[in-house]
Order: sequence, then C-alpha cells, then structure tokens
Amino acid sequence: MKQITFTHPHRKKHFDFFNAMNHPHFNLTANVNITALHGYLKKNDLPLMPSMVYLITRTANEIKEFRWRIHGNQVNEHDMVRPSFTVPTADADVFSFCTVDYEPHAPTFIKNASAEIKEMYDNPSFEDDHDKDDYLFLSAIPWISFTGLQHAMSYHPGDSVPRITWGKFFEQDWKLMMPLNVQAHHALVDGRHLGAFFELLGEMAAKPAEYFV
Repeated sequence: MKQITFTHPHRKKHFDFFNAMNHPHFNLTANVNITALHGYLKKNDLPLMPSMVYLITRTANEIKEFRWRIHGNQVNEHDMVRPSFTVPTADADVFSFCTVDYEPHAPTFIKNASAEIKEMYDNPSFEDDHDKDDYLFLSAIPWISFTGLQHAMSYHPGDSVPRITWGKFFEQDWKLMMPLNVQAHHALVDGRHLGAFFELLGEMAAKPAEYFV
C-alpha cells in the first residue's frame, strides 16, 4: 500500500470538493454484453457467481482509482483489493457476506470462492473486518433487470469502497445483456474511470478464453 499525493492543484481541489460532501458517492448503471462470456462459462461448466465475481474484481484491480481508499484527508492505494460479495443462506431469506482473497489465476480463485460460498451458505456471517478497507462490495440481484440502483451505506463517517451490483440477464438484439451498477466515491473516481471500468469489463467478457486460464 502506498500513499497518494495529488500534486496538481486542480486535482486536489476536485478531491477536497467532493470529499467534503455529505453524500459524496455517485453511481451509474449500464448494460454489458455477456453473450460470449455466458456461452464460455456454460461450455466449460464454470459456476456463474464466482466467475462473475472474478471478472469484476479483476477489472477493478486493473484501474488504480478503484484501489484508492480515503482515511481522513489522506488517500492510500492498495496493491490489490478483494471482493466481499453477497450469497444466499440455508436458514434465512437474507444474504450473507462472503469474502475471498483476490487471486489473478482464474481457476484458483473460482475454486477458493466456490468453497467459501458453500461455507457461508451453511454457516452465514454478517461481519467484515472494520479495520480494513481493501474490499470491493459486490452483489447480485438476479430477479430484476434493473435500470438504476442506490446502495445503503453509512456516510458519517463514510467509506470509499466501491459497490458493484449486477442484475437479471436479458436478451436484446440477439445478444445476452447484463445490467451492471457501479457506485463509487466521487473524490476518487470520476466519470472517465467508470467509463474505463465498463470498457475493460466489456472487452474481457467478449474474450473470456483469454482471462479464465
């Protein structure tokens, strides 16, 4: 982890402006073409949830602003961030958190995530380590092809962990599409960074054989 110092005065003003807000997060929802990705996962019998978590986490780790976190007026950059995502549970109709260390090697990550999902299904937990912020908060709402989403979160004090949620797949113009919402702290992440995230995720989803090896 390293400390980030904004040397350009305009970038520093941008950070100070949004960091002082009571509600500094913004979010964007767009549809991602997952036709090739979905076909590849089915053909290779890969589990959907851990595979989707892997691809989203890999995308976020490629964009440094998604690894930045705020501590007071200081910004730290994590070398790597890990997903904490929602999974169903056996004994309740609400979700459990499932946290898995990020592993760039897809088969290893999927194996580890699948084991942790099973553990959380049988022995649910609702705790994260509050002393750490090297997370991405991920969730799925597979019942709805949503067009917008607002996350519940604490703003006093707030946090700068991005929230990423995907919804029910749907067909459009002979393509399989997935609604995806990304919520981030505006002092760290701007529109161009969200654009880069969606662009990179779309590229990976279009050529899954290059990334799931």
